[in-house]
Amino acid sequence: MQEYIVVQLSRFFHPQFEFIHSRVKNGALEDLGIRIPRPLGNGPSRFIPEKEIQVSKVDPRTQSIFEDAFAALGRLDNISLVMGFHPQYLENFLKTQHYLLQMDGPLSLHYRHYIGIMAAARHQCSYLVNLHVNDFVQVGGDPKWLNGLEGAPKKLQALGELNKILAHRPWLLTKAHIENLLKAEEHSWSLAELIHAVVLLTHYHSLASFTFGCGITPEIHSDGGHTFRPPSLSQYCVCDIANGNGHGNHPEEKLGNHQEVSGEVEVLMERMKQLQECRDEEEASQEEMATRFEREKTESMLVATAEDDECVPSRDVSRHFEDPYGYKDFSRRGEHVPTFRVQDYSWEDHGYSLVNRLYPDVGQLLDDKFQMAYNLTYNTMATHKDVDTSMLRRAIWNYIHCMFGIRYDDYDYGEINQLLDRSFKVYIKTMVCSPEKTTKRMYESFWRQFQHSEKVHVNLLLMEARMQAELLYALRAITRYMT
Repeated sequence: MQEYIVVQLSRFFHPQFEFIHSRVKNGALEDLGIRIPRPLGNGPSRFIPEKEIQVSKVDPRTQSIFEDAFAALGRLDNISLVMGFHPQYLENFLKTQHYLLQMDGPLSLHYRHYIGIMAAARHQCSYLVNLHVNDFVQVGGDPKWLNGLEGAPKKLQALGELNKILAHRPWLLTKAHIENLLKAEEHSWSLAELIHAVVLLTHYHSLASFTFGCGITPEIHSDGGHTFRPPSLSQYCVCDIANGNGHGNHPEEKLGNHQEVSGEVEVLMERMKQLQECRDEEEASQEEMATRFEREKTESMLVATAEDDECVPSRDVSRHFEDPYGYKDFSRRGEHVPTFRVQDYSWEDHGYSLVNRLYPDVGQLLDDKFQMAYNLTYNTMATHKDVDTSMLRRAIWNYIHCMFGIRYDDYDYGEINQLLDRSFKVYIKTMVCSPEKTTKRMYESFWRQFQHSEKVHVNLLLMEARMQAELLYALRAITRYMT
């Protein structure tokens, strides 16, 4: 896969590359003693078979998006290749990310990449950290900052607390946190700079979720993406073995669950039909709706994430944040999450305009991306066509917001338990709250009759719902500071 991308796109820009590639394939360079790197993984994802992501078979529009991305960045990363299942979304995503990182804005370029590193490191996402370490240096960032957060300017160090709270417990964010950043004398942030930083932090927290949720592998030219060892009979990557992500199947699971899997889609479709009929017949009272939300919020706290082993981040990642503060710290104590009513503060009525006012055009870009993820549909479920999936998409989005304490008064949270089974909830909670614990087995355990493109679609929903939830808490705190 990576070889195809390099060959096809490099031909587009460098015709002489074809000659070099033929020499590599024929082993002529190795005969001269030149070491040739080989990819450690099989394709862009550890979870999705390489044959499913066939760049040679993409439609002209997707091919054009890939070529534009390569021309702008000089690379086509594996995140884009996996998002390529959904080109409409990918186009919005790349446009937004390009604006945040490269277009005119309150923050300098090297600050933007360093904030990306800080955000990705909260979830020990070495893939994104390494990507932005390279970009940080290329735009003139001081390499000394990469030795650890203590080596960065005081202004960025002060952002560490906001980064930590947003990533793991955003409901604890108050206007006092905002005031500390805006009134820090010589190290203070402007409102516009802070909005830019908040958008970057939430973007990379949620992108870390997508990266782990789809099992994204490093590109061949990246750290951890290649080896100089000759190919062996065992194609396991060390990280696959450590995380239970081996390429072999689990026959005992496949055989034992065959009957359970059969008819999974039809059962889900029947439940959607029944819920729609119940909606048409009667509507629950506001008191009952509130009770169902509180029950679902409490139950979501009790859903376990993946194997609760202690995750010790590598030094290369952990040096970019100060402590191992994370989601599990409070979930084990059963801490109460307060309710955030969307009717009191919403993205559409409040957050959007605040972002657009302080960081022009970004509110619109984010809104387009949220809407694209939320409304994206092909009216299919596995092999079934002409299916209205809006009820299911809303349940997924609202369940994620429910985990963050965010409530929609007009939504019946009783629908969530009807549409999302326990294995799916475990996957959602792990990917959103502790994405570094996501494994291939977890990815395979939910929606087993669905296509990989549909699971990637789910991950886009999870990513955007998480980003919007974090943004709501941050923007509400900023609004309270301003009023």
